[in-house]
Amino acid sequence: MLQSKNWSNKFRKLFYATILLTGVLTLCSWGYWGHQHINKAAIFALPDEMRRFFYNHADFITEESGVPDIRKHTYNFKTEVPRHYIDIEAFDKSVDSLPRAPKEAYEAYKDSFLQKNGSLPWYIQEMTAKLTTAFKQKRKTEILLLASDLGHYLGDANMPLHTNLNHDGQLSGQTGIHAFWEAQLPEMFGDKYNLYTGNAKYIDDVTKETWRIIKHTHQLADSVLLIEKRLRANYKPEQMYQLDSNGVILKNKFNQPIHTDEYARKFHEALNGMIEEQIRLSISATADFWYTAWVNAGKPNLSTLDAPELTSGNKKNYTRDFTAWKKGKVTNLKIDNEF
Repeated sequence: MLQSKNWSNKFRKLFYATILLTGVLTLCSWGYWGHQHINKAAIFALPDEMRRFFYNHADFITEESGVPDIRKHTYNFKTEVPRHYIDIEAFDKSVDSLPRAPKEAYEAYKDSFLQKNGSLPWYIQEMTAKLTTAFKQKRKTEILLLASDLGHYLGDANMPLHTNLNHDGQLSGQTGIHAFWEAQLPEMFGDKYNLYTGNAKYIDDVTKETWRIIKHTHQLADSVLLIEKRLRANYKPEQMYQLDSNGVILKNKFNQPIHTDEYARKFHEALNGMIEEQIRLSISATADFWYTAWVNAGKPNLSTLDAPELTSGNKKNYTRDFTAWKKGKVTNLKIDNEF
């Protein structure tokens, strides 16, 4: 696929150097597999007027999908940390009782409280507003950066444990379930998932839709934990975890236990399609929010942001990848295995 030549060399070198230095990106998110597939699949759900522009930069959009985690884990940006989750139970209120809009939340809670317990739904709204402005002003670099990052946060919003205080099973003796659910299982079984979601839809009320997503996702969190807890009751540690020759539990590069293939299959079956469904919902949400920001910006003509040669040069690959997506597959992603 051809690459846009409008990025500064400095930016390009910095971005790819970061990718190489960090390797596989994340412990506390959908994992590299998930975020890349979500962002790339969302491109094909867009209307043609958007899709061709986004496809011209598909490589960037898929690679950049993990950069929020680089800011969080590698560079330790404190302001980045709470953007990835919201621990609903810590707010001591039901989902429906929480402040709806960012301004209300920032007036109701101290920065230190949100830093600890998360601000994901409010940040999604802020990012959508910023993306709308970028579309209005036809700022190409900002459009692609903001859209890529927004896809990451919407993916997080559809991951059940990103909305739960017991986010890694640390309160119930299930430490490691987070990476197990969102990284190891998708990597093992994701090639069988159907990622076709249909066309993007306009969101009448971004605030309302954001909280609908959060509420639905949060309702799944207890099920994730309960299903795994019931399953582990029938397994010995040596049946659950991969062991080295000395009987020590093997761990991935993030110091998380690696589960056996058998245990992973049983857990995946017990989840009854939940992971595939949440990835599909992440794809739909990403496309819907991108599309809504573009519509609210007045549907600017994005074709003028790229040289005609770039779009025409990508035509063959565009047709191939769009056809594959309509069959439920996202192709040509270069992903290192996390486990």
